[in-house]
Amino acid sequence: MRVRQLTAAAAALLLATGCSGGPAPARTPAPAPVSAAPTAVTGDVGPPDRDAVRDGGTLRWAVDAVPATLNVYQPAATADSTLLAHALYPSLFRPDEHGRPVADPDYLESAECTPPGQRPQVVTYRLNPNAVWSDGTPLSAADFTAQRAALSGLDPAYTPSRPAGYDAIDSITPGAGPQEVKVTFRQPYAEWRSLFGPLYPAAVTGSPAAFNRPLTAGPEPTAGPFLLAGYDPAGGRVGLVRSPSWWGERPKADRIDFLATPAERRLDALDQDRLDIAPLTAAVDRAQAAPGSSADLARAAAQALRRAEALPGVTVHRAAAAVLTQLTLNAARGPLTDPAVRNALARAVDRQRIADAALTPLGLAAAPLGNHLLAGDQDGYRDNSSALGRADPGRLLDAAGWKRPAGGGIRARGGHELALALLVPAGSATARRTADALTADLAAAGIALRTVAVPAEAFVRDHLATGDYDLALFSWPAGPHPAVEQRAVYAKPRPGADGALEAGSNYGRSGTEEIDRLFDRAAAELDPAAHLALLQEADTRIWQLGHSVPLYQRPDLVAVREDVAGAGAWGFGEPRFQDIGFRAP
Repeated sequence: MRVRQLTAAAAALLLATGCSGGPAPARTPAPAPVSAAPTAVTGDVGPPDRDAVRDGGTLRWAVDAVPATLNVYQPAATADSTLLAHALYPSLFRPDEHGRPVADPDYLESAECTPPGQRPQVVTYRLNPNAVWSDGTPLSAADFTAQRAALSGLDPAYTPSRPAGYDAIDSITPGAGPQEVKVTFRQPYAEWRSLFGPLYPAAVTGSPAAFNRPLTAGPEPTAGPFLLAGYDPAGGRVGLVRSPSWWGERPKADRIDFLATPAERRLDALDQDRLDIAPLTAAVDRAQAAPGSSADLARAAAQALRRAEALPGVTVHRAAAAVLTQLTLNAARGPLTDPAVRNALARAVDRQRIADAALTPLGLAAAPLGNHLLAGDQDGYRDNSSALGRADPGRLLDAAGWKRPAGGGIRARGGHELALALLVPAGSATARRTADALTADLAAAGIALRTVAVPAEAFVRDHLATGDYDLALFSWPAGPHPAVEQRAVYAKPRPGADGALEAGSNYGRSGTEEIDRLFDRAAAELDPAAHLALLQEADTRIWQLGHSVPLYQRPDLVAVREDVAGAGAWGFGEPRFQDIGFRAP
């Protein structure tokens, strides 16, 4: 399953980046029943019909760049690293279209966890007996043991971008047979399905020297439907061919060439028949080459979308990505240090209006988000925005001392106007449409908003990480395991060695001990219903804190040639590479 490091690099997803990885890396009353009706549709790739796909051919797939490594746990990994890893390495579980982790039978026959309440927690994996590395070595407990050693943090000689969970493992031992692996946890760990995906061979993770070096086209074994056949950073190409040792369903395509194609060149490449699959979100969203007004950006994006839709023999697939766009409030600066002001501002945001402005021009359903931790179509989603209460934002601001002058206008207190700056990624038409709608919403409540467009390379480094902003518009990934994947985003800032608060990945700089405990309890709760209830409670508290306002799921546009089957906008899902190919005549 996809790797999601909630760090500055992840926040740099912003609203619509050039990342082509697509599928890309701690008590309130008991909650009401979760609605079964999703508010957005993630993914438009249906069940595979392998009979409709012919054997043979070479697929040409656009990526941002040849990645510096295929080891997704290294700091240099990108979304393209993750995309390629899906074709080359095992993932024991993969998310389905609703974000539920499902065992991949190509690698895993079963996985059984001890019942809730039984200690210690032991997970017994039974591997597919046919699953082997490309050198013929079976997948085994040795691979699990080496990966745990590399990612647990116990040995500082390893330098991973460390995912959560491996430090909760106490031991790994072989089971009753060569395909059985027993993992014992020192503490309950509810999101154990997030581990060992991807799983690398012990040759890659078994020593710090092996783990820390870039994983590119070396001799290390793989275990996917495809093998590396070429790795050419200078030429901008990674070639994959069918693996002769693959035990599963035979891949339909002979070869897949991943071609480094900048977003601004993808429409031309499609028009010239040089690509078969091309993520287009950034190509459309950032079509304006030079800085311009909101209207200029909107016109350029609309023109780019019309061009994409008119390309002969190409279909533009649309879906809501498994990425949550939110308005983050800096609780450590100016008027936003007051929780009442943050709450009033959140109440003033019309999330439906924002979703309409951002998504409707792209042909997507305008579905607003009401949850910080779960996407609208994710299993267990519930809109918890009612936790803000029903108070009029103007009355909240009046009570906080921010008075509106007679006849309307900007509120003020003590001679200072309630004027805030909104940080947005430069060049994004979606961000500017969102910013314009936010400006109108807040103006109606007497809050002045000034939009500041910042280049992607400076957005996190110079602003989010340093606290140099009032409000910021950017996106976080939504994954199948929010208790561990998103905890850092909302963790209470702690004093550092110098006494100053260290925000980490919590760019909103607000948090509570209660929210931290709710995340920790959810991470350790093995009962699915109780686990979800704790996540809903944590989300309710985040709403009440005024940390941020969820807005919508980031749009995902993918161009696919009409004679290609099995590809599109995957949403929570991931490509099943062996099913992707050219339609039979």
